Amino acid sequence: MFQSFDEINDPSLGKSRIAALRAELARRQIDGFLVPLADEHQGEYIPACAARLRWLTGFGGSAGLCIVLKDKAAIFVDGRYTLQVREQVDTEVIEPHHLIEEPPHLWLKGEVKAGARIGFDPWLTTVTEVERFKKHLADVGAEFVPTTGNPVDVLWTDRPAPPKGAVALFPEEVAGKSAAAKIAEVNAALKATGADHTVLTRPDSIAWLFNIRGADVTHIPQALSFAILSAAGRPNLFIDSAKLSNAIRDHLEQALDVRTPGEFLTTLSALTGKVAIEKSAAAFAIAEAIGQGKADLVEGADPVVLPKARKNPAELSATRSAHLRDGAAMVRFLAWFDREAPKGQLTEIDAAKALEGFRQETGSLKDISFDTISGAGPNAAIPHYRVNTQSNRPIRMDEIFLIDSGAQYEDGTTDITRTMIVGTPTAEMKDRFTRVLKGHIRLSLARFPKGTTGAHLDILARQPLWEAGLDFDHGTGHGVGVYLSVHEGPARIAKTGHTPLEPGMLLSNEPGFYKAGAWGIRIENLVIVTEPQEIAGGERPMLGFETVTWCPIDRRLIDGALLAADERAWLNAYHADVRAKLAPLLEDSSDLAWLEAATAAI
Repeated sequence: MFQSFDEINDPSLGKSRIAALRAELARRQIDGFLVPLADEHQGEYIPACAARLRWLTGFGGSAGLCIVLKDKAAIFVDGRYTLQVREQVDTEVIEPHHLIEEPPHLWLKGEVKAGARIGFDPWLTTVTEVERFKKHLADVGAEFVPTTGNPVDVLWTDRPAPPKGAVALFPEEVAGKSAAAKIAEVNAALKATGADHTVLTRPDSIAWLFNIRGADVTHIPQALSFAILSAAGRPNLFIDSAKLSNAIRDHLEQALDVRTPGEFLTTLSALTGKVAIEKSAAAFAIAEAIGQGKADLVEGADPVVLPKARKNPAELSATRSAHLRDGAAMVRFLAWFDREAPKGQLTEIDAAKALEGFRQETGSLKDISFDTISGAGPNAAIPHYRVNTQSNRPIRMDEIFLIDSGAQYEDGTTDITRTMIVGTPTAEMKDRFTRVLKGHIRLSLARFPKGTTGAHLDILARQPLWEAGLDFDHGTGHGVGVYLSVHEGPARIAKTGHTPLEPGMLLSNEPGFYKAGAWGIRIENLVIVTEPQEIAGGERPMLGFETVTWCPIDRRLIDGALLAADERAWLNAYHADVRAKLAPLLEDSSDLAWLEAATAAI
């Protein structure tokens, strides 16, 4: 199994660990300290040795920040985790706050007094974050100061060692371009900005640019490393040599220079000219090292992020193949689920294990792309619920079951959510499900001009819910990589998605609705932004979406009377395509019969 279901969050430890941290801060003459969910690369998925927030508080989500002061502590999470955080931390010791509604820098400004010294780890805090906190603390006469070493690490005596996962080469036939060709293009783009150098801090940018994959964090095949690109010259890759075989090192050194992590800061300090960093993604320690030298530090976006997001024809072809394979595994799972769930013996963990098993049987599974969200009844109402042996719930009759999952194949990364009913749905369930479906379809059908952003389109997925006074607290869609991160920038479909959508971008379409304490609904497919096409009688070509996820949507939860004619047509056409594409990949007659019934026209 690529997922563990053991409960590793113990809220009862929070009190003693917070107290121990306060004692360490007092020894350092610091009045408070920030503990983010972050590593040196500011990634969403971090190695076990960087899970300081979980160790300190018990919180196991994928985004969060704890601020520990002398007399109080607060943890900040977004709308995905407002329910989960209260279950995983000791709320008598650590106050939960909403990251967006009550930003931590404003909360902290209201809590500290003149002369206070608030510490932060310069490797775990971005330049943008440091500037923001410094500004607001200065308003009240307080300081924001970098620490030497992380105080949490002094207390975390059994902290795991840094990972040393082996690096593998990524096939050029899937990548679509050689590393040398990618480097030449990115160097040219860097030169056009006027910068002489840039620092790559995101391991998935490095993996894409150099056509490598790694094994340092769960679920994302990337190698933790840094790189420096130069407009005129070879890149430098700073990576632990234990991760490289001699053959892979030799291959890489045809296009770049491989150096040790210990040389990173000294190399930064020795740079000259203009050095660009993305302040919102680069650790403060990196900017500090550059500032100690003779270079001029300028702000610039990671030059790899956008080319990586614009999938080339080879990447798109591979992705389509991966989704067909994954769709067949999903159909086998759903058919099995419909046979077994009514018997009353299944649990959330049983379902997650079974789905991973069907994916394993493809013979191509490298990993899952994130921990499967397998939620029954009220657990389905927690958008990023992670089942464990303590929370594991039976799947009961007349309840909704939601499963959000994904796979990592060498030819593509998948992410799909399906919501099913076991037994008979209520009228309210059908209404909410159909409204979510309507939003999903409206986004799928969207046609839009060049320059349109995800923020422009986000309303399409929400409008059917808004009409009933409903909404959901997560984004509608995120970017997805090709055998890389399941959450990829820079584009997203959300109120905060301000990057224009471009052909080749692979995004999720996943509106939802969550009735707290009762049930939750989400329908998710991945879509590719298509090339602009003329519309009959129109004046300008329009981009659109190509759906690449193939799997039935539960017809039993649909109120057909709520569907408009074009929505019904889309659903029936989609199900016809699902049947045509996946039937040849199924061998079991019972699976084929299930698929036939599940994709019947409405």
